[in-house]
Amino acid sequence: MTTLENRTHALAMTSAEEVAAVRRVLLDEGLLTETVRYTFFTPEEPPKADVLAGSGWSATERRFRVILLDIATGRSWDVVASTTAVVSRREIEPAVDGQPPIIDTEFEMIEDILNGAPDWLAALQSRGLDPAAVRAVPLSAGVYDYPDEVGRRIVRAFGFHQDHEQDHPWAHPIDGLVAYVDLTARRVDRVIDTGVVPVPATTGNFDDPAVQGPPLDLKPIEITQPEGRSFTVEDGRVRWGRWDLRIGFNEREGLTLHQIAFDSRPICYRASVAEMVVPYADPAPVRFWQNYFDCGEYMFARYADSLQLGCDCLGDILYTDAVVADDLGNPRVIPNAICMHEEDYGVLWKHSDMFTGSRETRRQRRLVISFFTPIGNYDYGFYWYLYLDGTIELECKATGIVFTSGTPGEYATEIAPGLGAPFHQHLFSARLDMTVDGPRNAVEEVEARRVPMGEGNRYGNAFRRSVTRLSRESDAQRDADAARARVWHIVNPDKTNALGHEVGYVLHPTGQPTLLADADSSIAGRAAFATKALWVTRYTPEQRYPAGDLVNQNPGGAGLPAWVQADRSVDGEDIVVWHTFGLTHFPRPEDWPVMPVDYTGFVLKPAGFFDRNPALDVPPTAAKHCH
Repeated sequence: MTTLENRTHALAMTSAEEVAAVRRVLLDEGLLTETVRYTFFTPEEPPKADVLAGSGWSATERRFRVILLDIATGRSWDVVASTTAVVSRREIEPAVDGQPPIIDTEFEMIEDILNGAPDWLAALQSRGLDPAAVRAVPLSAGVYDYPDEVGRRIVRAFGFHQDHEQDHPWAHPIDGLVAYVDLTARRVDRVIDTGVVPVPATTGNFDDPAVQGPPLDLKPIEITQPEGRSFTVEDGRVRWGRWDLRIGFNEREGLTLHQIAFDSRPICYRASVAEMVVPYADPAPVRFWQNYFDCGEYMFARYADSLQLGCDCLGDILYTDAVVADDLGNPRVIPNAICMHEEDYGVLWKHSDMFTGSRETRRQRRLVISFFTPIGNYDYGFYWYLYLDGTIELECKATGIVFTSGTPGEYATEIAPGLGAPFHQHLFSARLDMTVDGPRNAVEEVEARRVPMGEGNRYGNAFRRSVTRLSRESDAQRDADAARARVWHIVNPDKTNALGHEVGYVLHPTGQPTLLADADSSIAGRAAFATKALWVTRYTPEQRYPAGDLVNQNPGGAGLPAWVQADRSVDGEDIVVWHTFGLTHFPRPEDWPVMPVDYTGFVLKPAGFFDRNPALDVPPTAAKHCH
């Protein structure tokens, strides 16, 4: 058992003992009362330089950041504490800083608040609906031109009709109706009712055998490793082949990777998905405000699934539990939150030579480190892949149930009779604290350029590579361009390979659209990170979240747009690369009643980091496994 006394590393995963110890400290300081709740709890990591120097905080000095909310008064505090003392504390100014995240305690009281509001009950009555059969969905409010909401803790709530206890209410949206709710006062501010819209009668019960139909005749697939797995994990440190890294987990980002190295050479100090936003496209009076920051507004990883062998993970699996804090600050263990296993991934390299008769084939495999979290209607899986040739990939999987409306039309697909699914995007921000062969790095934008036909290109077949060094934060805000094969090389100006070139890794974007909302919109101001595919900033320990520390009801401009105003040099400095990637979703009928997984992500590949193919030493597959 890992305890405070035998913990070995400053970046080790949070333990239940630490969560309990921090709670005792806050209790002793008088910060926890009967009405105070945790809205955020995460490790406060030591400065990078200290960790790389082998120091950092000792076991009992490990620090944690807690955002506290008094649900009776609406006051809130940002606190940093160790397991023995409070390090810092300040009261949050909601009108300026934004509000703490929304918590389970508040979700649980929303139906009682709505059912105490005459206007809400009248709207349901006009539709012939029993309030007891209406499930309320409270959603983050955003920030709009409502002066009376400034500084107040607001959510906006939709209703969905539930036919019976096992009925999925997402199939039955009560459209044309929304309530604005003050969570602190526990009252409905206003009800917007634009008129009765028929409640769709289609079924959404994908888990009903009658809906599923007879199962296909599929034979089992068994994945075995008779000699066991090839990786080891000790106190959060993972070793596999030439790879060496640490894993972490927190309720805001979920799975985090630390000190990623290949053959003892550092590549990335810390990698995570630091924010995501889901903006919707329907401008209707009851829906224009729909956009959710699932990390910053809901702490989505606190809901991470306990993964199951044979369902979520297949093969020789190693599971790792994660520890978070509940609303009262008590430790909550998520069993099997992180899954690790190896996967065969086809051919790694191969050649059959016409001159020598040589025939060589090696098989690729990858180490998979993943977690899955449901948040409301959607479920998201995050899969980090490490490959034998030094490649790093992040794949995000989106599944679950599409958000529904009762108004198919210009901004929503009709996915079932009378049932709409509004158009939307899923935009993620990866925070990549790069250390490519050391802490001093730079970024170059590399793309293909056509060469006009003429002297030196008589037949017009030539094209060349264009390389532009991004020197300052003002330069390093870039869009993807698949038509030019645009990529970004993260290089180390202090290290060269055998050919005399700077060693590097290349970031390959998928090239999908960034934020499609108008540049002057509220969501563009609040999710400015999503307006560009790439940002590069100078490393600063406290700059961890691209939309700012407090996203809920933040008026905008926090995070990346604020930090880059300093216009610091990023050429040969300690830098952080921020990459926006994601999906633009025009839902299909095939996405109903449950959505097959859709995929997005990015790849980091070595580009001059090695002097030759680094996977030449992969052994051939044993004869007993080849036929």
